[in-house]
Amino acid sequence: MSNSITIIGAGLGGLTLARVLHVHGIPSKIYEAELSAEARTQGGQLDIHEHNGQAALDAAGLTDEFRAIIHAGGAASRVLDQHAAVLLDEPDDGTGARPEVLRGDLRRILIDSLPDYTIEWGRKVDTVRSLGDDRHELTFVDGSTVTTDFLVGADGAWSKIRPLLSDAKPEYVGTTFVETYLYDVDEKHSAAAEAVGDGAMYAPAPGKAIAAHREAGDIVHTYVQLNRPAEWFAGVDFTDAAAATARVAAEFDGWAPELTALITDGETAPIPRAIHALPDEHRWDRVPGVTLLGDAAHLMAPSGEGANLAMFDGAELGKAIAAHPDDIEGALAEYEEAMFVRSASEAADSHVILDLCLGEGAPYSMVDFFTGAASISG
Repeated sequence: MSNSITIIGAGLGGLTLARVLHVHGIPSKIYEAELSAEARTQGGQLDIHEHNGQAALDAAGLTDEFRAIIHAGGAASRVLDQHAAVLLDEPDDGTGARPEVLRGDLRRILIDSLPDYTIEWGRKVDTVRSLGDDRHELTFVDGSTVTTDFLVGADGAWSKIRPLLSDAKPEYVGTTFVETYLYDVDEKHSAAAEAVGDGAMYAPAPGKAIAAHREAGDIVHTYVQLNRPAEWFAGVDFTDAAAATARVAAEFDGWAPELTALITDGETAPIPRAIHALPDEHRWDRVPGVTLLGDAAHLMAPSGEGANLAMFDGAELGKAIAAHPDDIEGALAEYEEAMFVRSASEAADSHVILDLCLGEGAPYSMVDFFTGAASISG
């Protein structure tokens, strides 16, 4: 077996792969562009599902650590109309099937579970090339190079490793999320906090939505969702926080003030997150010595599955390598074939979920989804 397993990207998928390999006594090295684990905020809350995300953490031997970071009550969900009338209110049932955790906390327990030497921070890949004989050479932006016998691209939407396998590039799906935060919400923003409730709140309408999530520490994380062309967002000056906030809020003129306050009272500058996706059935022919996982392999519109799929990819790849230590290519073929099938199914579902949120049937289509009157797959 190769003694040179190189993982590009210290996101949840790459970290899970490294941890599962470590559990099986197989060393690996992660190269991460960020300067440290604390270099940036890691995003909001994630619901971690039993069949993929929790299964991956079990394979990583981190179930107890995961349970310790669950946000109790965070799995509550509610759907409101634009006038803040409650159409559906589902409390956290306490079953733990879809518990909520902060992405940063989840990343931390994965990092802490690895030997200190596993991750090299501040190592941003510039170029990668094949050397033949299944080997590849990475050149970093500082000019240094590394050669590897086995390369895994866990480097997200704009993967530097993907071109070794595929010509596919992410394309804008026509939707952008705009993020902002409120702090000390029960004291300073009580009306908005009451509208959000204890967990996730969705106020969708055709082509637009205000969604928010209560996070630990009396924080509300807002995601404004707009179906607009990329040119529309290019015309908004997001370097001017006040002007950008006013422009986005204007799209919700006439909505309930406790909902629009989630935009206008935002205590952080609004950040646009254009949603991109790879083709639904993105796959590639087997290329010796290299593979992909997570968004690098199957970027799709948000559906609640992205982090779960990335971790499951990492765990499944790690288990395949451990099961076939003398046949890495066989392990990769086994992993990729299963990954292609599950990711194609989830990508198709992601379109349905986006339509439930922002299509002509919103907000009632979302109510039907939560109550089981509508399903995402046949």
